[in-house]
Amino acid sequence: MASLRAGSFSRALVLPARRLFMRAACSKLFVGGLSYDTNESVLKEAFTKYGEVLEAKVVCDRISGKSKGFGFIQFYSENEATTALQKMNGQSLDGRNIRVHYANQG
Repeated sequence: MASLRAGSFSRALVLPARRLFMRAACSKLFVGGLSYDTNESVLKEAFTKYGEVLEAKVVCDRISGKSKGFGFIQFYSENEATTALQKMNGQSLDGRNIRVHYANQG
């Protein structure tokens, strides 16, 4: 009986962690076609109207520090990410039409 309780306890720890990982996978968006002048605060501000943004990241070159023209947005929920994807894909941000897709987990 004690082993059954221990097994239940370890399973109880794994399931919420798996749900959290799956939620992160579905709530993170790739944003391509960014202007080289777009920074993280501009990116976050553009997407905040669709939900709570946990993180906005513009990927930059290590040496020059300049934007590579793409980034990532992570929302609190899958629904918020889906809404943002539908509304922002193809829209103009800093004079460039951006592409928004679900981020690949790799």
